[in-house]
Amino acid sequence: MILGSAFLIILYLILKYVLAWITYYNNLDSRLGESTWRFSYDYPVVGERDISDLDDKDFVRLRRKKNKIVLFMYSIVFIMFVSSMSLLSKFFLFFLD
Repeated sequence: MILGSAFLIILYLILKYVLAWITYYNNLDSRLGESTWRFSYDYPVVGERDISDLDDKDFVRLRRKKNKIVLFMYSIVFIMFVSSMSLLSKFFLFFLD
């Protein structure tokens, strides 16, 4: 239980770091929006590259970086959820057995 708690605390600190990066990217360009939990509004086109890369390269590259960090954030939240369920089951087994 101690290792599980330490693992969750470490994941929480990583999540706070990632959220700070998302806030940083949101402040770089107002077109990205203020949402932390959503991908940017201008979704990528199917294919190797974005067709809008020809229009505004800096914005498209910034949007891609933000989308990658948002995806990383979602994976951390998912791992935290699974880990917390595991920790909760160990807690119940310890006290109810």
